[in-house]
Amino acid sequence: MAGITECIPVACEYCLILLLLALKKGGTTFLFELLSIHPHVRPSFRKEIEYFDINFKNGIDWYKSHFPIRKSNIITGESTPHYMSHPHVPKRISEVIPHAKIITILRNPVDRAYSHYQHNVRMKRESLSFKDAIAVESERLQGEVDKMISDEHYNSLKHRHFSYLLKGIYVDQLITFAKFFDKTQILVLQSEDLFNNTITVYEKVLNFLNLPQWKPIDIRPVHVGGYSEIINATTRKQLSDYFKLHNQRLYNYWGVDFG
Repeated sequence: MAGITECIPVACEYCLILLLLALKKGGTTFLFELLSIHPHVRPSFRKEIEYFDINFKNGIDWYKSHFPIRKSNIITGESTPHYMSHPHVPKRISEVIPHAKIITILRNPVDRAYSHYQHNVRMKRESLSFKDAIAVESERLQGEVDKMISDEHYNSLKHRHFSYLLKGIYVDQLITFAKFFDKTQILVLQSEDLFNNTITVYEKVLNFLNLPQWKPIDIRPVHVGGYSEIINATTRKQLSDYFKLHNQRLYNYWGVDFG
């Protein structure tokens, strides 16, 4: 999801900060890189600071240290995908940066789940087949969200790494953010649009951030992954059916049919 601000983050009494949040494997790196090369943007020193989820105990000065010094007409920000699904993040951001602007990138949840799984396989976190991993997800995650809610410093690696289906229920995550932020502070993008209609989406983002229109010379994504095998057709149909109701809830809630 990345923060963009008119000053160093978290001098929040007088700052406007934008947080760019997105689901893992949904195009956050691509958009972060496009924003980073804009003449009026100076990004955080590293893309994923993970302050509002796992590093919150480090304190605000620690967070500030990851950003450039304030300059006029310059905004900055960070991109941490796990912000979107962490139960404590929306409230924490609203208390520290109440005027945050938030961009979230949504990808077809079936593709997102499979991409997330493939990432875990490459990182040697996942030993199960995709079919088996989604079959045991509820068992793996049993009680994890409750633990996170009851202990705000509990870092659930299971929730972080194995919530292939849960993280694709976007509507519940947006509803949680909308409890703490006005909808005008949240821009929802579609990952597929970002890659297929990059300039149009980029212009939309710049308008949302009140940044001057500007076109980068090269808009090709750098980090394009691939898989040794595609998702099984039967499994894809199963997951499409699983997400159908949740997707419709999303369209009704946000007023946009993402197809």
